[in-house]
Amino acid sequence: MKLHASGEDYLEAVLVLQKEKGMVRSVDVARHMEVSKPSVCHAVTTLKKGGFLTMDEDFSLHLTDIGREVAEQTYENPCFFPRQLAAAGVDPQTAEREACRMEHTISQKSFELLKGAVEPE
Repeated sequence: MKLHASGEDYLEAVLVLQKEKGMVRSVDVARHMEVSKPSVCHAVTTLKKGGFLTMDEDFSLHLTDIGREVAEQTYENPCFFPRQLAAAGVDPQTAEREACRMEHTISQKSFELLKGAVEPE
């Protein structure tokens, strides 16, 4: 299943909230992302069907292995792009806005190559 940028954003939100709180429910995602509960419900249903999320009996959300992989990649990218754009002289607001678009369009391979070229180990 091909994920859209919004799906990646939901997975990233679950990852962030799991790190902060441990347990994540749809209402937590709605608050974190500042979206409606029905929007989260729709996204969760889609992500469950795609095999990215599971929900247990107490309605806690859990990332599957593939969901965690996508979430971690999405989480890593936003830290990289705004920093690089700002270093190049782009104003912070523009850097943040453009970085958001970049993170959803670049392939993982291209991201790793770019990151390696800019931040060698």
